Amino acid sequence: MPHDHGHAHIDPQSGDRRVSIAIWANGLLTVAQIVGGILSGSLALIADALHNFSDMASLVIAFFARKIARRPADKRMTFGYGRVEIVAALINYTTLILIGFYLIYEGGMRMIDPPDVQGWTVVILGGVALVVDTLTALLTYSMQKGSVNIRALFLHNLSDALASVAVIIGGSLILLYDMRWVDPAITIGIALYILYLAFTEIGGPIRTLMLGSPPDIDNEAVVEAMRGVDGVADVHHVHLWQMQEHEAALDCHVVLTADGWGQIEKVKATIKDRLKDDFSIGHSSLEFEHEDRAHQNANLYGHGKPEEEEKNHVHRDTDRS
Repeated sequence: MPHDHGHAHIDPQSGDRRVSIAIWANGLLTVAQIVGGILSGSLALIADALHNFSDMASLVIAFFARKIARRPADKRMTFGYGRVEIVAALINYTTLILIGFYLIYEGGMRMIDPPDVQGWTVVILGGVALVVDTLTALLTYSMQKGSVNIRALFLHNLSDALASVAVIIGGSLILLYDMRWVDPAITIGIALYILYLAFTEIGGPIRTLMLGSPPDIDNEAVVEAMRGVDGVADVHHVHLWQMQEHEAALDCHVVLTADGWGQIEKVKATIKDRLKDDFSIGHSSLEFEHEDRAHQNANLYGHGKPEEEEKNHVHRDTDRS
């Protein structure tokens, strides 16, 4: 199955400017909402402010992560710095989860004894928040298609925009019908939606940091493609992971027949071409073994069950494309 990472390309400096605008917009909005929430007595408004504050913090983290990720590989980080964006996404989703649980707790307390809420303040600031959240979501929409880091930000702001709609509806109900319980109820609804988004998306960064295989690559198809190359008897000790968000990598042991051993460079080139063309795996490291001296009972994945490894004479391929 082809492994295609089609995504919109945006100039790094242009992307940085978009994130900077979003940081300032969310920062000013957070201050306004906190002040308005305190003055109006609206927990839903403060909840939305906390969510926007987490957005601002997430944007700051993402901004610096983008810059760090562009550094070239060096002796300290031989794989480069690209994974810092994965770490940033994990931090951002984790903050969403913490905020979600806190808001459920606060909303539950206020459901028991709903306070007085000034509906007009809630409606006006909710409307301003909706404009800012929509603007930020639009700024990050095209960028999020190619970055898990920016996707975390986009989902933050998309959920904020929806929360702002809920806040406006809640303020209107308070003005029209004095339904004070609506404010904490909406807070809990916002929190549940935040948790849903966070738990749905957090698995991707965790899988990448745990060196899990890329979810859009069929491992079995990769193994069968290598086994299907003329001169290959079998493969084992396969490792398939994501070096960075859009860079899949593979290393494994390849057992060659006697004929394959005699044309090892041709077999190597064929395997690498097949991995690149069929699965977009551009980084592969292969270790070759003659079938007469191959590891016995070795596991297909990982490094399990090697027998008499020190007695096997192998030809190591250190050529990384």
